[in-house]
Amino acid sequence: MKKVNIYFNRWFSVAYHYMNLIRNNEDGIPVQIFATHPDIRHMSLQGADVAGTEPALTGIEYVQFCVDFCRRNEIDIFIPRLHMLDISLHAALFDAIGTKVLVCRDLDLLEMIMDKGKFYESVKTTGIMTIPDYHVVSNAEEFREAYEDLVSKGHKVCFKPTETEGGLGFRIIDNNRSPLEELFGHVTPLISFDDAYRILAGTESFPNLMVMELLEGYEYSIDCLADENGSLLAAVPRRKAGGRLRLMEHIPELEHVARRVAETYRIPFNFNIQMKYSGSVPKLLEINPRMSGGLHISCLSGINFPYLAVKSALGGEVQPAQFADNVLASHVEQPLIMRINGESVITDSVN
Repeated sequence: MKKVNIYFNRWFSVAYHYMNLIRNNEDGIPVQIFATHPDIRHMSLQGADVAGTEPALTGIEYVQFCVDFCRRNEIDIFIPRLHMLDISLHAALFDAIGTKVLVCRDLDLLEMIMDKGKFYESVKTTGIMTIPDYHVVSNAEEFREAYEDLVSKGHKVCFKPTETEGGLGFRIIDNNRSPLEELFGHVTPLISFDDAYRILAGTESFPNLMVMELLEGYEYSIDCLADENGSLLAAVPRRKAGGRLRLMEHIPELEHVARRVAETYRIPFNFNIQMKYSGSVPKLLEINPRMSGGLHISCLSGINFPYLAVKSALGGEVQPAQFADNVLASHVEQPLIMRINGESVITDSVN
């Protein structure tokens, strides 16, 4: 049986797990995994059979690098993370060489999802789920007005750039914080309103910030699998359960949210919905149109999300899947000897 060639461009370290989940698939389909990253020793590359470096390019030049890489290596499936918008815009270039790209091809939808302000406006229009109270601001006076409005409604307040990944730029406004205690303690996301305002007032305008109510209940990541047309095949709600513990559990209202998101937006393959509770009400944080950073944990539910997306893209029949019971999981470190293209790498210490 011919191996299926699969390519990951610059991904997070957890792509190591995605690669192994695809490699150890339940159908016994043989795969060869290719990956590139600017750092040849990056952890994500340790799961690849063939690893290479990628250049610091943007726009069509980066897309052309990926196209050339796929052509040279006869890539069947390309799973991008870096520069998804550019890759989606030029998806036809990959079609022309026979490479299937696991990316949302609806460019307007992809752009909207990746801008939290625009996506919140869309969700507000559809009414498919609850969103937090929020304002999008781009100057200090708008920031002040947004803060005062949210406080007047009884909310604690946080803010975050509308276009960012993970926790980058996330801050919680706390006017009772102790800078001296923080100096001797752990780094925190806390900042006073006066400090935030002073920093933002130092420039005439800044990239859009979303100023919103702080949600203090459980936060869930709902890992979702859909087919190429966006029909939902699986959804697993996952939350932190203390320390390193993670709990995958059946939450009917969150599974219903996943179905409504899929029916409304038709996001293909793997995507992730982040919700956080305010009292008994789950409210939207964001949607990631890709595999989440904790997807490998959700796969302990018995659903191999990365492989099933690949199988669907290859035209295989993937039936809707559910996990039977709630699963409590954790992880431990695993020491590895670093390898490049299958060869162990031994280096001298650098002082």
